[in-house]
Amino acid sequence: MGVLGGGQLGRMLMQEAVNLDIKLFFLDPSADAPCSKIANGFTVGDFNDYRAVLDFGKDKDVITIEIEHVNVKALQELRESGIKVYPGPNIISMVQDKGIQKMFYRENGFPTSDFILVSTADEVIQELKSKALVQKLRKGGYDGRGVQVLKPGDDDRVFDAPSVLEDLVKIEKELSVIVSRNSHGEIASFPVVEMEFNPQANLVEFLFAPADIEPRIEKEARLLAEELISTLGMTGILAVEMFLDKSGRLLINEMAPRPHNSGHQTIEGNFTSQYAQHLRAILGLPPGNTELIMPSAMINLLGEPGYSGEVIYEGLNETLAIPGVYVHLYGKSETRPYRKMGHITILGKNRNELKQKSKLIKQTLKVKA
Repeated sequence: MGVLGGGQLGRMLMQEAVNLDIKLFFLDPSADAPCSKIANGFTVGDFNDYRAVLDFGKDKDVITIEIEHVNVKALQELRESGIKVYPGPNIISMVQDKGIQKMFYRENGFPTSDFILVSTADEVIQELKSKALVQKLRKGGYDGRGVQVLKPGDDDRVFDAPSVLEDLVKIEKELSVIVSRNSHGEIASFPVVEMEFNPQANLVEFLFAPADIEPRIEKEARLLAEELISTLGMTGILAVEMFLDKSGRLLINEMAPRPHNSGHQTIEGNFTSQYAQHLRAILGLPPGNTELIMPSAMINLLGEPGYSGEVIYEGLNETLAIPGVYVHLYGKSETRPYRKMGHITILGKNRNELKQKSKLIKQTLKVKA
């Protein structure tokens, strides 16, 4: 199996692949990427480059991704040559453009925030005269980059590029559902999780599973994710990020057709991890049990502000001494502010216990240089 991208998602996928004796080969532009030291094979190359992707994939049985920003034309050619490519190039292409993604939701009746598509900064400034908006670059955004909230008067902050302008949603909670569909059309969804974001980095900082929501919202969110992957006809795993607004409506925010940050806790917290489920899906194997083993939380381990250079983990021993705590370091040798350096899964009997442990770990474990 070939994987485009050799970052931390690929690293965790590799750890599950070993259990099924699946050989994973990675393509990544960084010779020091997290997968470089553990892969069955590792190629240094640009996954956005047509020739690099074509040469990498031509001798593989299956190709998958751990990042969306890849060369779709090469993947389509590989697929036409008989190599299995999951998710399909058409789905990757849609996700690469937030405008096309939002139009898909609207045209297929999926609930999402109101939006318009614009091409220039002048159009954004015109819309800003009457209300605050969320501007998202249509292409190239990743991990919170390319997304910003704008208020009237913020004319000097706007992106001068094709964008989606969304109405601000009065958010009660930010939720996510991981859902899978295998090549036989079998669908399985994981319990809904609740996310809390770091306001500076616009990255998930805390995650709690299960989400603190009413049973009807849980059911509705999972059905929405299952309907979405079915409508897409997608094979693989799909993360569906949603808003629960103040009026109790669920709105799809964005989707990612790959393992996702909002599913890391499944490694210890669920009977089947999102990574094992992705492998099952793209190999045509039956889906695994998605139920929770016990309540869990996840903390993203981010580089501390003001520190760049060779990484030092302060408080690691103290953190590992806490019962029910599992540390995942991604093998990145250099840290910088808000860079994802690892994550921590916490298991606990209830939400209060999870919150107490999360606060303690947040105070104890620091990524510095």
